[in-house]
Amino acid sequence: MAMIAGFDGSCHCGAIAFEYRTSRRPDAWPVRACQCTFCRRHGARTTSDPDGSLAFRFSDESRVQRYRFGLRTADFLVCRNCGTYVAAILTTPRGRFATVNINALSQRVDTRNADPISYARESLAQRLQRRERNWTPVVGPAG
Repeated sequence: MAMIAGFDGSCHCGAIAFEYRTSRRPDAWPVRACQCTFCRRHGARTTSDPDGSLAFRFSDESRVQRYRFGLRTADFLVCRNCGTYVAAILTTPRGRFATVNINALSQRVDTRNADPISYARESLAQRLQRRERNWTPVVGPAG
């Protein structure tokens, strides 16, 4: 069994914090640069591990902006105080799943270059299935 490593992160002011646990080395993470206008404007580089876990901690729930757009399938967590985009969370009958913005990690990690990806042609069903299959399970009460 592979060793599980934890990577801490947060928004700039610390109101939204998380621990991303994965058995993958950072240089093996799938890194995506979604080409939607939201992700491009935030310079997001995201990753996920369906065999890992993601736990969120909010120091002040009122600072958490849950933003939805497009097909409105996920909550994009943006800090109301510092403006950092931290993660996106999908909630389905199977559970909660998330993708995390690598730029919000506390420590610098060496990853592969981000692959530019467009999901614009996905149907609602395709998007939900892909996210449930590929995103990281969210654990704990926050998120």
